[in-house]
Amino acid sequence: MTAIVLNLEPLTRTLTHEQFYELCMANKDVAMERSPEGELIIVSPVGGESGKREAHYIVKLGMWNEQTGLGEVFSSSTVFKLPGGGDRSPDVAWVKLERWNTLTPEQQRKFPPICPDFVIELRSESDRLKPLQDKMQEYLASGLRLGWLINPQDCTVEIYRTGQAVEVMQLPATVSGEDVLPGFVLEIA
Repeated sequence: MTAIVLNLEPLTRTLTHEQFYELCMANKDVAMERSPEGELIIVSPVGGESGKREAHYIVKLGMWNEQTGLGEVFSSSTVFKLPGGGDRSPDVAWVKLERWNTLTPEQQRKFPPICPDFVIELRSESDRLKPLQDKMQEYLASGLRLGWLINPQDCTVEIYRTGQAVEVMQLPATVSGEDVLPGFVLEIA
């Protein structure tokens, strides 16, 4: 997704999570995120190839989750209110069921105030790599346990794990959910 970053300082620096939620609800046709620094990010729609890949990854994770019942799967339309101050929408997200169930029904209905345990970010043709890598680091700082940045343009998958250096793999055939998503293996090609 190509992102347009609007600098609406000082407005967005003082925008509360609730006000950001209201702004998004008033502009439902515009996908938005907000960085921890308060930058408002307008996320462009993706093309067919990226959309197809994203849907494939959601379906595969969803099928695994249906079998295990270990958590909840979310699409790129879900905005998570991260502890570090950002409001982010990963392309694919998963939250462990025990953590999800600690949220109130209102928190679950709005932008959940929780960092996913697992995310996938898929680099589309128009995405710049550095902002996606920064976003992955933001997830890690917010409590992410495992994340994959899939980069078809450079034929790589970057694997982000809590407390570890980023591992870069040359487009592997599969990646494993490790102990975060036990038994989950995703075919990348």
